[in-house]
Amino acid sequence: MNYKEDFPILKNKDIAYLDSGATTQKPSYVLEKVDEFYKKYNANPHRGAYALSQEATEVYENVRTKIAEFINSPSREQIIFSKNATESLNLIAYSYGLENVKAGDKVVISIMEHHSNLVPWQKVVKTNSAILDYMYLDGNFEISDEEIESKITDNTKVVGITHVSNVLGTINNVKKVIEATHKKGAVVVVDASQSIPHMKVDVQDLDCDFLVFSGHKMLAPLGIGVLYGKKELLNKMTPFLMGGDMIEYVYEQDTTFASLPNKFEAGTQNVGGVVGLGAAIEYIEKIGYDNIQKQEKEVVDYAIEELKKLDFLELYLTSNKDNHSGVISFNLKGVHPHDVASILDSQGVCVRSRKPLCAATYEIFWYRFNL
Repeated sequence: MNYKEDFPILKNKDIAYLDSGATTQKPSYVLEKVDEFYKKYNANPHRGAYALSQEATEVYENVRTKIAEFINSPSREQIIFSKNATESLNLIAYSYGLENVKAGDKVVISIMEHHSNLVPWQKVVKTNSAILDYMYLDGNFEISDEEIESKITDNTKVVGITHVSNVLGTINNVKKVIEATHKKGAVVVVDASQSIPHMKVDVQDLDCDFLVFSGHKMLAPLGIGVLYGKKELLNKMTPFLMGGDMIEYVYEQDTTFASLPNKFEAGTQNVGGVVGLGAAIEYIEKIGYDNIQKQEKEVVDYAIEELKKLDFLELYLTSNKDNHSGVISFNLKGVHPHDVASILDSQGVCVRSRKPLCAATYEIFWYRFNL
């Protein structure tokens, strides 16, 4: 089946869009469901006793249930809507990290983390006089078992790990990281933004403490994200944002907070985005992860084999094809990546060009490989 026909922008523009790691295009099914919400159900959930508001509430909460089933959450109350994975990660850092990471404690993240799972932890450790440590990559662009075991120590309180690297496409052994973390009594934050569009994610099988993802990377609208957390942790956390719909009672000098999930959803939410996320999940489930992975493997394997034929191009990939997702990182020798992207754009090819993510990745990619 030619799924390209499902995407209006790909029919209306003569482009090869290869930047889904940054944001995916939206199929007609998702766009139509969002349009339907605003035409038939637009009202503020949880705010009104009138029928339209109650209908909007039902639509909104039905998607929460759908997401809980999609990632196998033990309950729907453990699904928190956010603006994106970045906001979800900041919520964890501020509401959990600042309260539980003390002076001398350690936060451990991988060197391949997105800024959103790095900068908030810098804030936490600087505020609380703690330590930020990194799990580094081996020559195969992977985190070795030895690195995991040596970096996650008795004074580690939080470990952050991306399921799939947005730079390399490396699929990290998050179960190994989670097991090592729990042995030390710490909690794990998994960034599934780059994995959940490509593979089934089961939070109970992983046994992660927190998991986040963004809708816009999995065919949903911009501005909608999800935070999953274990109930015992979420119940103990203080809300990150304060305002309407997250309170139980407000007095002149004090406030009590609503129960999960409402206490973390202050203010009017992006209900249209929530509806779009629910539709995106339905679209993914209709195609099926088996079909998604089959087509992705065919395209990625073909692309890698063709790119390997170019002697002026360097590829940065794991040697194990089964440990690699849809991202292909490469460099044209002697050519700035922005120039490469601009030239490709002149031919209708949309790719991501990037500067190093941080000083550590600067060292890995620019000095080690002479980029």
